[in-house]
Amino acid sequence: MSKRALITGITGQDGSYLAEHLLAQGYQVWGLIRGQANPRKSRVSRLVSELSFVDGDLMDQSSLCSAVDKVQPDEIYNLGAISFVPMSWQQPELVTEINGMGVLRMLEAIRMVSGLNGSRSDGGGQIRFYQASSSEMFGKVAETPQGETTIFRPRSPYGVAKTYGHFITRNYRESFGMYAVSGMLFNHESPRRGAEFVTRKISLAVARIKLGYQDKLSLGNLDAVRDWGFAGDYVRAMHLMLQQDEPGDYVIGTGEMHSVRDAVRIAFEHVGLNWEDYVSIDPSLVRPAEVEILCADAERARTQLGWEPSVDFPELMRMMVDSDLRQASREREYGDLLLAASW
Repeated sequence: MSKRALITGITGQDGSYLAEHLLAQGYQVWGLIRGQANPRKSRVSRLVSELSFVDGDLMDQSSLCSAVDKVQPDEIYNLGAISFVPMSWQQPELVTEINGMGVLRMLEAIRMVSGLNGSRSDGGGQIRFYQASSSEMFGKVAETPQGETTIFRPRSPYGVAKTYGHFITRNYRESFGMYAVSGMLFNHESPRRGAEFVTRKISLAVARIKLGYQDKLSLGNLDAVRDWGFAGDYVRAMHLMLQQDEPGDYVIGTGEMHSVRDAVRIAFEHVGLNWEDYVSIDPSLVRPAEVEILCADAERARTQLGWEPSVDFPELMRMMVDSDLRQASREREYGDLLLAASW
Protein backbone atom coordinates (compact mmCIF):
# COMPACT_ATOMS: atom_id res chain seq x y z
CA MET A 1 0.00 0.00 0.00
CA SER A 2 1.36 3.41 -0.94
CA LYS A 3 1.50 6.09 1.76
CA ARG A 4 -1.05 8.88 1.84
CA ALA A 5 -0.03 12.49 2.39
CA LEU A 6 -2.30 15.48 3.02
CA ILE A 7 -0.83 18.89 2.16
CA THR A 8 -2.32 22.20 3.29
CA GLY A 9 -1.21 25.06 1.06
CA ILE A 10 -0.74 22.67 -1.87
CA THR A 11 -1.24 25.49 -4.39
CA GLY A 12 1.60 27.55 -2.93
CA GLN A 13 5.24 27.45 -3.99
CA ASP A 14 6.28 24.84 -1.42
CA GLY A 15 3.08 22.83 -1.74
CA SER A 16 3.48 22.38 -5.48
CA TYR A 17 7.12 21.27 -5.20
CA LEU A 18 6.28 18.95 -2.29
CA ALA A 19 3.40 17.39 -4.22
CA GLU A 20 5.75 16.64 -7.13
CA HIS A 21 8.35 15.16 -4.78
CA LEU A 22 5.88 12.92 -2.95
CA LEU A 23 4.26 11.71 -6.18
CA ALA A 24 7.73 10.74 -7.39
CA GLN A 25 8.14 8.76 -4.15
CA GLY A 26 4.97 6.80 -4.90
CA TYR A 27 2.62 8.58 -2.48
CA GLN A 28 -1.08 9.19 -2.87
CA VAL A 29 -1.21 12.97 -2.48
CA TRP A 30 -4.22 14.94 -1.25
CA GLY A 31 -4.46 18.71 -1.16
CA LEU A 32 -6.60 20.67 1.29
CA ILE A 33 -8.50 23.28 -0.72
CA ARG A 34 -10.63 26.09 0.73
CA GLY A 35 -13.22 26.13 -2.02
CA GLN A 36 -12.69 24.97 -5.59
CA ALA A 37 -12.16 28.53 -6.85
CA ASN A 38 -8.65 28.75 -5.37
CA PRO A 39 -6.93 31.38 -7.58
CA ARG A 40 -3.57 29.60 -7.42
CA LYS A 41 -4.82 26.14 -8.29
CA SER A 42 -3.13 26.66 -11.66
CA ARG A 43 0.22 26.03 -9.90
CA VAL A 44 -0.65 22.35 -9.64
CA SER A 45 -2.79 22.11 -12.80
CA ARG A 46 -0.28 19.84 -14.54
CA LEU A 47 -0.53 17.44 -11.57
CA VAL A 48 -4.31 17.48 -11.18
CA SER A 49 -4.79 14.05 -12.76
CA GLU A 50 -2.47 12.57 -10.12
CA LEU A 51 -3.81 14.51 -7.10
CA SER A 52 -6.91 14.28 -4.95
CA PHE A 53 -8.50 17.25 -3.19
CA VAL A 54 -10.52 17.63 -0.02
CA ASP A 55 -12.35 20.70 1.27
CA GLY A 56 -11.03 22.30 4.44
CA ASP A 57 -10.21 25.61 6.06
CA LEU A 58 -7.51 26.32 8.66
CA MET A 59 -9.99 28.69 10.33
CA ASP A 60 -12.66 25.99 10.68
CA GLN A 61 -11.98 23.17 13.16
CA SER A 62 -14.82 20.89 12.04
CA SER A 63 -13.75 21.04 8.38
CA LEU A 64 -10.22 19.93 9.33
CA CYS A 65 -11.55 17.01 11.37
CA SER A 66 -13.71 15.95 8.43
CA ALA A 67 -10.78 16.24 6.00
CA VAL A 68 -8.38 14.21 8.16
CA ASP A 69 -11.06 11.58 8.81
CA LYS A 70 -11.83 11.29 5.09
CA VAL A 71 -8.25 11.10 3.84
CA GLN A 72 -6.83 8.96 6.69
CA PRO A 73 -3.31 10.20 5.85
CA ASP A 74 -0.04 8.72 7.02
CA GLU A 75 1.55 12.17 6.88
CA ILE A 76 0.25 15.73 7.05
CA TYR A 77 2.31 18.69 5.84
CA ASN A 78 0.92 21.98 7.16
CA LEU A 79 2.21 24.50 4.63
CA GLY A 80 -0.96 26.59 4.52
CA ALA A 81 -0.25 30.14 5.73
CA ILE A 82 -0.21 33.81 4.83
CA SER A 83 3.47 33.88 3.98
CA PHE A 84 4.08 37.50 2.93
CA VAL A 85 5.60 39.05 6.07
CA PRO A 86 4.73 42.75 5.40
CA MET A 87 1.04 41.81 5.21
CA SER A 88 1.18 40.75 8.86
CA TRP A 89 1.36 44.41 9.96
CA GLN A 90 -1.67 45.23 7.82
CA GLN A 91 -3.82 42.26 8.90
CA PRO A 92 -2.24 40.92 12.12
CA GLU A 93 -5.40 39.24 13.40
CA LEU A 94 -6.00 37.29 10.18
CA VAL A 95 -2.34 36.24 9.96
CA THR A 96 -2.42 35.07 13.59
CA GLU A 97 -5.67 33.12 13.04
CA ILE A 98 -4.22 31.20 10.09
CA ASN A 99 -0.50 30.97 10.88
CA GLY A 100 -0.92 30.41 14.62
CA MET A 101 -4.36 29.11 15.51
CA GLY A 102 -4.56 27.17 12.24
CA VAL A 103 -1.70 24.98 13.48
CA LEU A 104 -3.55 24.28 16.73
CA ARG A 105 -6.73 23.39 14.84
CA MET A 106 -4.87 20.92 12.62
CA LEU A 107 -3.16 19.33 15.61
CA GLU A 108 -6.52 19.04 17.34
CA ALA A 109 -8.01 17.42 14.23
CA ILE A 110 -5.22 14.82 14.27
CA ARG A 111 -5.68 14.24 18.01
CA MET A 112 -9.43 13.78 17.74
CA VAL A 113 -9.39 11.58 14.63
CA SER A 114 -6.56 9.48 16.12
CA GLY A 115 -8.33 9.14 19.48
CA LEU A 116 -5.41 10.52 21.47
CA ASN A 117 -6.16 11.70 25.00
CA GLY A 118 -4.16 13.19 27.86
CA SER A 119 -1.89 10.17 28.24
CA ARG A 120 1.18 9.85 26.06
CA SER A 121 1.01 7.43 23.14
CA ASP A 122 3.95 5.36 21.92
CA GLY A 123 3.57 7.01 18.53
CA GLY A 124 3.25 3.73 16.65
CA GLY A 125 1.16 3.80 13.50
CA GLN A 126 -0.17 7.31 14.03
CA ILE A 127 -0.38 10.27 11.68
CA ARG A 128 2.94 12.11 11.33
CA PHE A 129 2.68 15.91 11.26
CA TYR A 130 5.02 18.48 9.73
CA GLN A 131 4.69 22.16 10.67
CA ALA A 132 6.22 24.83 8.44
CA SER A 133 8.05 27.00 10.94
CA SER A 134 10.13 29.97 9.82
CA SER A 135 13.48 31.70 10.23
CA GLU A 136 11.43 34.85 10.94
CA MET A 137 10.97 33.44 14.46
CA PHE A 138 14.62 34.29 15.16
CA GLY A 139 13.94 37.95 14.32
CA LYS A 140 16.37 40.25 16.12
CA VAL A 141 18.88 37.46 16.26
CA ALA A 142 20.69 36.53 19.46
CA GLU A 143 23.51 34.81 17.55
CA THR A 144 24.68 34.12 14.01
CA PRO A 145 24.27 31.58 12.51
CA GLN A 146 20.95 30.44 13.97
CA GLY A 147 20.43 26.81 14.96
CA GLU A 148 17.88 24.66 16.75
CA THR A 149 18.81 26.04 20.18
CA THR A 150 18.89 29.75 19.22
CA ILE A 151 16.27 31.73 21.14
CA PHE A 152 13.35 33.31 19.28
CA ARG A 153 12.96 37.11 19.12
CA PRO A 154 10.37 37.64 16.33
CA ARG A 155 10.06 41.13 14.85
CA SER A 156 6.73 40.89 13.01
CA PRO A 157 3.20 39.62 13.71
CA TYR A 158 4.04 36.91 11.17
CA GLY A 159 7.08 35.80 13.19
CA VAL A 160 5.10 35.87 16.45
CA ALA A 161 2.32 33.71 14.95
CA LYS A 162 4.84 31.24 13.53
CA THR A 163 6.50 31.04 16.95
CA TYR A 164 3.17 30.07 18.51
CA GLY A 165 2.68 27.40 15.82
CA HIS A 166 6.16 26.06 16.52
CA PHE A 167 5.66 25.81 20.27
CA ILE A 168 2.15 24.33 20.10
CA THR A 169 3.52 21.63 17.76
CA ARG A 170 6.21 20.82 20.30
CA ASN A 171 3.61 20.86 23.09
CA TYR A 172 1.41 18.28 21.33
CA ARG A 173 4.47 16.10 20.76
CA GLU A 174 5.35 16.26 24.44
CA SER A 175 1.77 16.09 25.78
CA PHE A 176 0.29 13.36 23.60
CA GLY A 177 3.33 11.58 22.18
CA MET A 178 2.29 12.78 18.74
CA TYR A 179 4.82 12.45 15.93
CA ALA A 180 4.90 16.20 15.26
CA VAL A 181 7.91 18.12 13.98
CA SER A 182 8.74 21.64 12.83
CA GLY A 183 11.06 22.65 10.02
CA MET A 184 12.62 26.05 10.69
CA LEU A 185 13.13 26.87 7.04
CA PHE A 186 15.13 29.90 6.01
CA ASN A 187 14.14 31.91 2.92
CA HIS A 188 13.59 29.65 -0.07
CA GLU A 189 12.68 30.90 -3.52
CA SER A 190 11.92 29.64 -7.02
CA PRO A 191 10.29 30.71 -10.29
CA ARG A 192 6.99 29.84 -8.57
CA ARG A 193 7.48 32.44 -5.84
CA GLY A 194 4.75 35.06 -5.56
CA ALA A 195 5.49 38.37 -7.29
CA GLU A 196 5.22 40.24 -3.96
CA PHE A 197 8.38 38.60 -2.56
CA VAL A 198 11.59 40.55 -3.06
CA THR A 199 13.56 37.95 -5.05
CA ARG A 200 10.68 37.41 -7.50
CA LYS A 201 9.97 41.12 -7.62
CA ILE A 202 13.59 41.57 -8.71
CA SER A 203 13.60 38.75 -11.29
CA LEU A 204 10.31 39.92 -12.82
CA ALA A 205 11.51 43.52 -13.04
CA VAL A 206 14.83 42.51 -14.60
CA ALA A 207 13.02 40.50 -17.28
CA ARG A 208 10.58 43.32 -18.03
CA ILE A 209 13.32 45.99 -18.09
CA LYS A 210 15.43 43.85 -20.42
CA LEU A 211 12.48 43.48 -22.80
CA GLY A 212 11.56 47.17 -22.61
CA TYR A 213 8.31 46.79 -20.64
CA GLN A 214 9.50 48.57 -17.49
CA ASP A 215 11.89 51.42 -16.69
CA LYS A 216 12.66 51.24 -12.97
CA LEU A 217 12.59 48.91 -9.95
CA SER A 218 11.70 50.33 -6.51
CA LEU A 219 12.99 48.49 -3.44
CA GLY A 220 13.25 49.06 0.30
CA ASN A 221 16.24 47.99 2.40
CA LEU A 222 19.05 46.83 0.10
CA ASP A 223 21.25 45.97 3.09
CA ALA A 224 18.95 43.30 4.60
CA VAL A 225 20.81 39.98 4.60
CA ARG A 226 19.20 36.58 4.15
CA ASP A 227 20.10 32.93 3.74
CA TRP A 228 18.33 32.13 0.45
CA GLY A 229 17.92 28.66 -1.04
CA PHE A 230 15.88 26.81 -3.67
CA ALA A 231 12.38 25.70 -2.62
CA GLY A 232 12.73 22.42 -4.53
CA ASP A 233 15.62 21.48 -2.25
CA TYR A 234 13.78 22.44 0.92
CA VAL A 235 10.74 20.21 0.36
CA ARG A 236 13.09 17.22 0.33
CA ALA A 237 14.04 18.17 3.87
CA MET A 238 10.37 18.29 4.94
CA HIS A 239 9.86 14.73 3.73
CA LEU A 240 13.06 13.48 5.36
CA MET A 241 11.99 14.89 8.74
CA LEU A 242 8.92 12.65 8.78
CA GLN A 243 10.93 9.52 7.92
CA GLN A 244 13.07 9.57 11.08
CA ASP A 245 12.56 7.07 13.91
CA GLU A 246 12.17 9.87 16.46
CA PRO A 247 10.44 13.23 15.88
CA GLY A 248 12.60 16.34 16.08
CA ASP A 249 12.83 19.93 14.86
CA TYR A 250 15.39 21.01 12.28
CA VAL A 251 16.84 24.22 10.88
CA ILE A 252 17.04 24.14 7.06
CA GLY A 253 19.19 26.61 5.12
CA THR A 254 22.36 26.99 3.07
CA GLY A 255 24.53 28.69 5.70
CA GLU A 256 25.44 31.42 3.21
CA MET A 257 24.39 35.06 3.52
CA HIS A 258 23.51 37.44 0.71
CA SER A 259 22.06 40.94 0.75
CA VAL A 260 19.15 42.24 -1.30
CA ARG A 261 21.79 44.29 -3.12
CA ASP A 262 23.58 41.03 -4.06
CA ALA A 263 20.33 39.64 -5.47
CA VAL A 264 19.81 42.78 -7.55
CA ARG A 265 23.37 42.80 -8.86
CA ILE A 266 23.34 39.10 -9.86
CA ALA A 267 19.98 39.41 -11.61
CA PHE A 268 20.86 42.52 -13.63
CA GLU A 269 24.34 41.21 -14.52
CA HIS A 270 22.72 38.05 -15.90
CA VAL A 271 21.02 40.11 -18.62
CA GLY A 272 23.99 42.43 -19.18
CA LEU A 273 22.64 45.50 -17.34
CA ASN A 274 24.04 47.70 -14.56
CA TRP A 275 21.57 47.59 -11.66
CA GLU A 276 22.47 51.11 -10.46
CA ASP A 277 20.92 52.54 -13.64
CA TYR A 278 17.50 51.09 -12.81
CA VAL A 279 17.02 50.65 -9.03
CA SER A 280 15.60 53.32 -6.73
CA ILE A 281 14.92 53.24 -2.98
CA ASP A 282 11.36 53.69 -1.71
CA PRO A 283 11.29 54.31 2.08
CA SER A 284 7.67 53.16 2.22
CA LEU A 285 8.84 49.63 1.37
CA VAL A 286 11.03 49.37 4.49
CA ARG A 287 9.48 47.19 7.23
CA PRO A 288 8.40 48.84 10.52
CA ALA A 289 10.79 46.49 12.37
CA GLU A 290 13.45 45.00 10.12
CA VAL A 291 15.13 41.63 10.50
CA GLU A 292 18.65 42.54 9.41
CA ILE A 293 20.55 39.23 9.31
CA LEU A 294 19.38 35.63 8.98
CA CYS A 295 21.80 32.73 8.43
CA ALA A 296 21.15 29.04 9.09
CA ASP A 297 23.25 26.53 10.98
CA ALA A 298 21.85 23.40 9.30
CA GLU A 299 24.50 21.01 10.59
CA ARG A 300 21.92 18.82 12.34
CA ALA A 301 19.96 18.39 9.10
CA ARG A 302 23.13 17.52 7.24
CA THR A 303 24.29 14.90 9.72
CA GLN A 304 20.97 13.38 10.82
CA LEU A 305 18.84 13.76 7.69
CA GLY A 306 21.61 13.56 5.11
CA TRP A 307 20.19 16.71 3.52
CA GLU A 308 22.24 19.10 1.37
CA PRO A 309 21.11 21.98 -0.89
CA SER A 310 21.82 21.45 -4.58
CA VAL A 311 21.28 25.00 -5.95
CA ASP A 312 23.39 27.97 -4.83
CA PHE A 313 22.14 31.55 -4.65
CA PRO A 314 23.60 32.95 -7.91
CA GLU A 315 22.23 29.93 -9.79
CA LEU A 316 18.84 30.44 -8.12
CA MET A 317 18.60 34.11 -9.15
CA ARG A 318 19.64 33.30 -12.72
CA MET A 319 17.05 30.49 -12.83
CA MET A 320 14.33 32.92 -11.74
CA VAL A 321 15.36 35.60 -14.24
CA ASP A 322 15.44 33.06 -17.10
CA SER A 323 11.96 31.83 -16.16
CA ASP A 324 10.55 35.36 -16.07
CA LEU A 325 12.21 36.22 -19.38
CA ARG A 326 10.44 33.24 -20.95
CA GLN A 327 7.13 34.24 -19.37
CA ALA A 328 7.42 37.89 -20.42
CA SER A 329 8.40 36.86 -23.96
CA ARG A 330 5.34 34.59 -24.21
CA GLU A 331 3.14 37.45 -23.02
CA ARG A 332 4.64 39.72 -25.70
CA GLU A 333 4.07 37.10 -28.40
CA TYR A 334 0.49 36.65 -27.23
CA GLY A 335 -0.02 40.41 -27.27
CA ASP A 336 1.38 40.64 -30.80
CA LEU A 337 -1.00 37.89 -31.93
CA LEU A 338 -3.96 39.73 -30.43
CA LEU A 339 -2.86 42.96 -32.10
CA ALA A 340 -2.48 41.23 -35.47
CA ALA A 341 -5.90 39.60 -35.11
CA SER A 342 -7.49 42.97 -34.45
CA TRP A 343 -6.40 44.36 -37.82
